[in-house]
Amino acid sequence: MNYKGLSTKAIHAGNMKDTQYGSLTMPIHQTSTFIFDNCKQGGDRFAGLESGHIYTRLGNPTTDALEAKLAALEGSEACVAFSSGMGAIASTLWTLCKQGDHIVADKTLYGCTFALLTEGMTRYGVETTFVDMSNIDNLKNALRKETADVLFESPAHPTMKIIDVKAVADTAHAYNPDIKVMVDNTFATPVLQQPLALGCDIVMHSATKFLNGHGDVIAGCVCGDADLMSEIRLLGLKDMTGAVIGPFESFLIIRGLKTLGVRMERHASNALKMVDYLQSHPAVDKVYFPGLESHPGHEIAKKQMKSFGSIMAFELKGGKEAAIKLLDNMQMCKLAVSLGDPETLIQHPASMTHSTYDAAALKEAEISEGLVRLSVGLENIEDIIADFDQSFAQI
Repeated sequence: MNYKGLSTKAIHAGNMKDTQYGSLTMPIHQTSTFIFDNCKQGGDRFAGLESGHIYTRLGNPTTDALEAKLAALEGSEACVAFSSGMGAIASTLWTLCKQGDHIVADKTLYGCTFALLTEGMTRYGVETTFVDMSNIDNLKNALRKETADVLFESPAHPTMKIIDVKAVADTAHAYNPDIKVMVDNTFATPVLQQPLALGCDIVMHSATKFLNGHGDVIAGCVCGDADLMSEIRLLGLKDMTGAVIGPFESFLIIRGLKTLGVRMERHASNALKMVDYLQSHPAVDKVYFPGLESHPGHEIAKKQMKSFGSIMAFELKGGKEAAIKLLDNMQMCKLAVSLGDPETLIQHPASMTHSTYDAAALKEAEISEGLVRLSVGLENIEDIIADFDQSFAQI
């Protein structure tokens, strides 16, 4: 059946009928290996002459269902799931890049992605140029004949910078159609933004975050055309990283996806009220949120996103000292990295998620020492605000 709505796809797409017991929920196929009927069948499966499962590192029915569901949500031909978001990025880049290749990346990235590009890929002779892609001319000037990939986030972690997804894809492909444009869609999710429809080649997620949505899984995924996903699966995942997701983790994400649509609605509505609160608070100097008309990427965000999500950042008038006091005195809202959980999470990027950036890189990425990043959860908004009130009172 051709499902139209994203919430319907999240619930029904990719599900496999349990012909043995009639289970409504996708079973957990908690097995490392699979039995062959005979030697010919085993040999044919290894040779690619017959479809079927061999070994969970190469595929598993529970993970197959998850991948089909995520592909349907992102509008892609295929998806590959991984044991972490970094496993997804590393497996993809190591598949697509070789010695002498070049990557253009936005200068504002998740800290571990930045570390992979500056410390990991360079060990194998792959160079990265970091630019501010919110100005498309910077991308144009950075592209060269060795460029294999363009990589960015939108909204970007942690400053909520917005990049014109279609403009980046069009610019890179006009220069060289073989360049793979890869965007991290973790903050937006396919509910709010679909980069493949805007011309990108690969969309990735830390499935740890909103896709799972319950703070109990580490996982990642990439989506794109079937041939490219097969190459990433058989080279980057199978042979280079081995970052294989387990069947139980796949099951948990399938469970989480069933409520993705309604969760994103509540996250977003809470976030709008939280932005209003922070904007009007006398201790707050600046709020970074693409839903604000004052945000430099607001018009682009309106064009490419269905709403503005639930992640924001802000700076206090007292700088880093005030920010640390605020964080240390929160009670209900949890001082923790990650995002997209039912719990409201708050953290200090300069010393936590972006500690891989040195002082110069933080300045270049416009991540101040006093910046606070907030992932607004699903609690009643009056309780979130009450916790901020009591913590602000102690600064």
